[in-house]
Amino acid sequence: MRIKDIRGNDVKLSEYAGKVLLIVNVASQCGLTNSNYKELNVLYDKYRQKGLEILAFPCNQFASQEPGSNEDIQETVCTRFKAEFPIFDKINVNGKDAAPLFKYLKSQKGGFLGDGIKWNFTKFLVDKDGKVVGRYAPTTSPLKIENDIQKLLDATT
Repeated sequence: MRIKDIRGNDVKLSEYAGKVLLIVNVASQCGLTNSNYKELNVLYDKYRQKGLEILAFPCNQFASQEPGSNEDIQETVCTRFKAEFPIFDKINVNGKDAAPLFKYLKSQKGGFLGDGIKWNFTKFLVDKDGKVVGRYAPTTSPLKIENDIQKLLDATT
């Protein structure tokens, strides 16, 4: 499966094979933005050398809280939030135009009220073998996922 990064470059998901992934739909103007980016940065700094990748996908489907262009988003994420983890092309996570990656994630781990993603900062945890092992609500603090991440990083494949 191919995806595009924030600059429009093709990226193969296979580049992340053997890594633990935390895949998140993000938005720059959400009430959850500051705390999520801050805590995602903490996790990334702490675990990236051990095999964690955080993949952030901007999405404007929830109250238009990610209205900017990819350039605007990159500026906000890199300057205001100092994020160093990969940011990808703005996508849809729900509906007929949902990105294939998010269709797959939702098919593996449905939410409380079915498959649809309800809000910004829904988080999917994927193990080293590419299996979706967890789905976390937007209000779940990234640091509350730390134990689950550690277990996956410590697991041998």
